[in-house]
Amino acid sequence: MTHSLKCSNATTYWDIDSSKCVLCHRKPGYKVTINCGYDDTGGRHEPPFIKCETDTFNDGSGADCQRCAQCPPGSNIATPCSTTSNTKCQDTGSGATGVPAPEPTTSHYDSSLFSTTIQTNQGSSFKPRAPTAPPVGHDVGPLWAIPFAILISIMLVMICACLIYMKRKRGQHTVLSYRRRSSYINAGFSPLSAPSGNNHLEHILSPDILSAPLQTVLDNLDVLEELVILLDPENQGVKNTKHLASHCSFPATWITYTYSMKESKSPLKAVLEGVTSRQPDWTVGHLARLLKHMERNDAIAVLAKLGLNVMQV
Repeated sequence: MTHSLKCSNATTYWDIDSSKCVLCHRKPGYKVTINCGYDDTGGRHEPPFIKCETDTFNDGSGADCQRCAQCPPGSNIATPCSTTSNTKCQDTGSGATGVPAPEPTTSHYDSSLFSTTIQTNQGSSFKPRAPTAPPVGHDVGPLWAIPFAILISIMLVMICACLIYMKRKRGQHTVLSYRRRSSYINAGFSPLSAPSGNNHLEHILSPDILSAPLQTVLDNLDVLEELVILLDPENQGVKNTKHLASHCSFPATWITYTYSMKESKSPLKAVLEGVTSRQPDWTVGHLARLLKHMERNDAIAVLAKLGLNVMQV
């Protein structure tokens, strides 16, 4: 399963600035994650790299880790395999060193990108052979390795299930604690229309600021940073970005996902970008009226700092 719908090659990701699939960066000792961990909107689902597992390496020439080679009979290990280099063997007779060619391995990306049947230029087709069993005497690892790996997998699944359950319980507690606020009564965050009138906003914000495009807030990094500090935190009894998103008709699932990605991107910035994309005619006045409805005059006061920027435009 890939994170990108636009890039079929899992070793690439969709670059928003250039509007094309870009090859992931490669790092020795690590393998590249699927689509570098990005989706088509720039959201991150996992780190761009994962360290090579034991007995595998990546010298930076490829996107995936390869299995370390084993020295053939009659030779010794000159340099053991590391996460960044393959095993180097030394012939016990001549003393020459070299690296035995590893058995061909198939990247985990290939199975999701290509069909098992390959068409030749003449129109015929053939299927790749199934992997053969290792020869007698080949070291296949201790017998307890497979049951141990299964046990570890079961434990990880149970831990993940417990974490998800605890997170959901915590989310239910949050909903109950805000029961008296209308924006949390409906689990779907029923959209609320912005209150009519400026509610005396003219005494705080100039007409130039009220009529400025909402994009002005995103362009002014100082003002945006102050709004993020004020609105993103979840404090008891104080309305925040979640309420603003519900007033802008964003569904609860989207709001929950945005807050889950809070470490990499501000939820407030995501809300403002979504509004400017869907409602390009919105102005700073629309945002100010919603903040007034939320009783966040402190955030409205920050919008007043847009005055100098608006005059320069």
